[in-house]
Amino acid sequence: MEIGSCIRVPNGSCPTSYISRASCLNGQFISTQNRILKSSSYVKLPHKIGTCKATLKEANNSIEAVTNVKGEPSEMELSSLSAISPLDGRYWNKVKDLSRYLSEYGLIYYRTLVEIKWLLKLSQIPEVFEVPKFSNEAEAKLQGLIDGFNDADAIQVKNIEKITNHDVKAVEYFLKTKCQDDPEISKVLEFFHFGCTSEDINNLAHGLMLKEAVNYVILPIMDDLINALYSMAEANAHVPMLSRTHGQPASPTTLGKEMIIFAERLSRERRDITQVELLGKFAGAVGNYNAHVVAYPDVNWPHVAEQFVNSLGLSFNPHVTQIESHDYMAKLFHSFIRFNNILLDFDKDIWGYISVGYFKQVTKAGEIGSSTMPHKVNPIDFENSEGNLGIANAVFDHLSMKLPISRWQRDLTDSTVLRNIGVGLGYSLLAYKSALVGIGKLQVNEAALNKDLDKSWEVLAEPIQTVMRRYGVEEPYEKLKELTRGRAVTKESITEFINGLQIPFEAKAELLKLTPHNYVGVAAQLVKDAFIQHHES
Repeated sequence: MEIGSCIRVPNGSCPTSYISRASCLNGQFISTQNRILKSSSYVKLPHKIGTCKATLKEANNSIEAVTNVKGEPSEMELSSLSAISPLDGRYWNKVKDLSRYLSEYGLIYYRTLVEIKWLLKLSQIPEVFEVPKFSNEAEAKLQGLIDGFNDADAIQVKNIEKITNHDVKAVEYFLKTKCQDDPEISKVLEFFHFGCTSEDINNLAHGLMLKEAVNYVILPIMDDLINALYSMAEANAHVPMLSRTHGQPASPTTLGKEMIIFAERLSRERRDITQVELLGKFAGAVGNYNAHVVAYPDVNWPHVAEQFVNSLGLSFNPHVTQIESHDYMAKLFHSFIRFNNILLDFDKDIWGYISVGYFKQVTKAGEIGSSTMPHKVNPIDFENSEGNLGIANAVFDHLSMKLPISRWQRDLTDSTVLRNIGVGLGYSLLAYKSALVGIGKLQVNEAALNKDLDKSWEVLAEPIQTVMRRYGVEEPYEKLKELTRGRAVTKESITEFINGLQIPFEAKAELLKLTPHNYVGVAAQLVKDAFIQHHES
């Protein structure tokens, strides 16, 4: 054993995010020698070459001893101090909801589900008479293995894997062990994994992991974020704000209208994510049902496979090699990249609005903004969101570019990459939560908004020259350019210019009513329309 360790997570919680799924299982330890044990004690992470003795007493899940090479007591548990990935350490409480789906535990669970469902499917095929239809009791036992799957089961699979050195085969052997005493199922044990390559099991497991993680964890927080922006837009629909294009004063808008833009953009991408078709294959070693046809030539195996994949809530991909091609994953992860980029754009805009005083941030007792400048209230939530979105998108980009590429009928590069699905989703979830916290701290500073508008009468050059064009005044743009560009423009100078125009009295009267505060077009109506449509959809 080289530089190694034993690690621990608290009992009763799922282990880790997908980033380190080989490290530990729920409340269990896995050493670098693949020895597994359970304990509530601390476990040493040695800083030098040493050994770690660990044994599992399956009868009571108790620990005999955990020592390093010197026999010293263990001291450090898996925590924010010892975790390599901050998702598994510092940020664990914010992302742990993903763990039940995207951890090693989750992968083993979904593999188990697929193997059992396949055996049940075989029992429903008349031509496969060696697997007769199960009794209600036998079906209940098989379903119970899915519904009652727990930490001890996952540990048993990992123990078997130490011998097989094959994770999918370990699940098959686990199920045979669980069913060997059943009078019905014991007669068909060899039909677990019948006709399957490992990727038949894995691709469906990954599809289910993605489906449920996105549906039950990611989409709800996306909805919270989008709804917060719609509410923010509706509340500030009539609050005028100076626009800035190229960083310079531009035609006024309303704060609410600028927020509705982000709400609508995120809503569209959220909808695109839900419309990605999650695919699955179940066609054997190279996608041709070779072994299936030899064993049972009269069965329409492509039809059976389609029925089976669809029964799991996935769409069927009939044209595959050994692996499902992962094109849908690339599409899904690119959709996440677009959603994340829009949120990153929002984070940067809000950061800028805070910096110019358009928003104040609600302070929390005890929090510190700067270690040396006591007055500071930094926009840390939006900065954290921005940073984590960058990491998430870097992972998603690699997943999207790499997964659709596999040499010939398959290579193993997709396997190691797929272990990082939870990393991209984990950093996304972290970013969404940070942005939500930041939004909850914002207070509109209308005094600052009004101050900037009061200093920006030059923005009325646009409507004035547009009306001049309507009434045939020559060179309207050039005249307003001479009046406003690079010069201080005031209410008085604008009024004087309007009064000197050779246009109808009514048009002149309308122009004189304009101020930087009310020159906002139909911004408020745009917000209202989008808000109503959102709540009706």
